[in-house]
Amino acid sequence: MKSAFFRGLFDSLSIAVGYVPVAISFGLSAVYADIAPWIAVLISVLVYAGASQFILVSLVASGSGALSVVGIVLLMNLRHCFYGPVLMSRFNDAPRQLPVFVMAAGLTDEVFATAISKLDRQPAPEREHWYVGLQLGAYLSWVGGTAIGAFFGHDMLQGSPLLAQTAGFVLPALFFALLLEIRQLVPHLLLAGAALATVGASLVLPPYGAVIVGMLTGSLLGLRRRIGAK
Repeated sequence: MKSAFFRGLFDSLSIAVGYVPVAISFGLSAVYADIAPWIAVLISVLVYAGASQFILVSLVASGSGALSVVGIVLLMNLRHCFYGPVLMSRFNDAPRQLPVFVMAAGLTDEVFATAISKLDRQPAPEREHWYVGLQLGAYLSWVGGTAIGAFFGHDMLQGSPLLAQTAGFVLPALFFALLLEIRQLVPHLLLAGAALATVGASLVLPPYGAVIVGMLTGSLLGLRRRIGAK
């Protein structure tokens, strides 16, 4: 099982490549919003919510109330309620070994996409340990990147204008790469329908609302397809 864990840790490197620059940007943004560097790191340790952390920092900086901050961040991460059941179905081929909270602790968009594309290649008894390694590697890269950004990011960006201009594009590029990786696992019409729904909803809803609409549309299209196949 140790080898499976380290394989997952190695596979997380593709996620870390995208996470570290964005996490550095988050640490830097938090410091610019007058949040102490150690609190910025603590946010990544405890919240670990990617893009939602940028929203959290902007809301805190603008003086928003605690309930509104928590509510908006929860809405932005509501999509994870869809990820969990899909992933857990991939672990049913062998007896469960780890508690559910361990499996859920490091679930992110990128971890989900990578796991969906690679879990079936792992031997059934080793999937949980591989997945934990994948989660841990992604988590450490995000927290580590935040620490770099919070404590050293200002000097890094001042010394490299090109890095400052390109850092914000890394995460969208990672999303696109993951989409290309799983495109063979999902019907093209389902992907197209979810994408169109997301784009349409983004014209009238905030980003997190558009994402939820896209996921609901994809789920309904998938359900309809499965019912039709029966």
